[in-house]
Amino acid sequence: MRQALSRRGLAFVAMAAAAVLSACSKPEPVVIVEAPPPPPPPVTLNAGVAEAASIYVSFIRDVGSIEAGFQDAESIQAAMRKGAAYDPATLSRGMIAYASILALQSPEFVAGVRTFADDPDQRAEVVANIIRDPAYAVSLPGADVAAGLIISTLGRDIAALTVIADAVEGDAYTIQERNDPRRRWATQPIASREVRLESVKTISAGQMLPSAEESARLFAAANSGSGLELAPATQAPPYTPAVVNALAIAALAAMGAAGDDARAYTEALAIETNAQFCLDMSKLNLFQCLAASRPSYEDMFCLGRHIVRDLATCATQATVPTIVADPAIATAEVTPVAAEAATASLTATQAASN
Repeated sequence: MRQALSRRGLAFVAMAAAAVLSACSKPEPVVIVEAPPPPPPPVTLNAGVAEAASIYVSFIRDVGSIEAGFQDAESIQAAMRKGAAYDPATLSRGMIAYASILALQSPEFVAGVRTFADDPDQRAEVVANIIRDPAYAVSLPGADVAAGLIISTLGRDIAALTVIADAVEGDAYTIQERNDPRRRWATQPIASREVRLESVKTISAGQMLPSAEESARLFAAANSGSGLELAPATQAPPYTPAVVNALAIAALAAMGAAGDDARAYTEALAIETNAQFCLDMSKLNLFQCLAASRPSYEDMFCLGRHIVRDLATCATQATVPTIVADPAIATAEVTPVAAEAATASLTATQAASN
């Protein structure tokens, strides 16, 4: 009996001691660790932009292979078929798509845009601003460097096309000289002129397809920000609408907001009516020039003026701002032979209506 009481006493003492110790100990503070914000998405440009750009790059490369010094009428027609094989809307979109990839080769622009990407709310606001007004991209850090890359790189293509145009047009005059042996075929009337014109119109209406190899190269360059080996350049505003749209596409890509789920935005930004209108007018001038052309040397002139030179002219107007009363009237040059053909066509239409 006494032992049982002793054990109960010891148990009571132990419980009391535990209670005292528990009362004296302080609870550990609860530390709430906030999860860090997710990292911003990487630079992302969808493959559709690269495919559109590849069409422009491949076509300009093909036209750049045209050489003066034609030795027969067929070589003129072969060059004509090569140079006429473009759709103005597709080529215009491709130029802007290519320009956006050029802008992404600027580390200053990409880094400047991505300073707004760390904060999710700020990133969403910038993306929304660009979508609402593409000109917002012009205000982003590094835009002048990106624009410089666009204008200088396309400027080199323009200069190369101008050299070819000068040579082809000059050859059209040289071939008329008495001592040029090519006169015997170059001054002869073109056979099946109407068939030749319809053939060029058919070629012009053909679908332009992207190059798989060129698309892959441009896609990699856009998403890595390297690979095109461009010379640095800077261009202050103002910028043309085409350059503004290209900067907007590049800014969305730098924000990680130009992936496959944003193709509707990038495709809309690649459309610029002034650039397309210039190419549309160039193609119309080509058709009118060919309709009025009789001997082969005149076809040669149409090739040099309304394919090669007009491509350079339209690219210049798309990238270099000019002061005009109405931007819509900035079109490819209308040459006398094209104007004459247009007047003749109008006269014939009026006579038929009477």
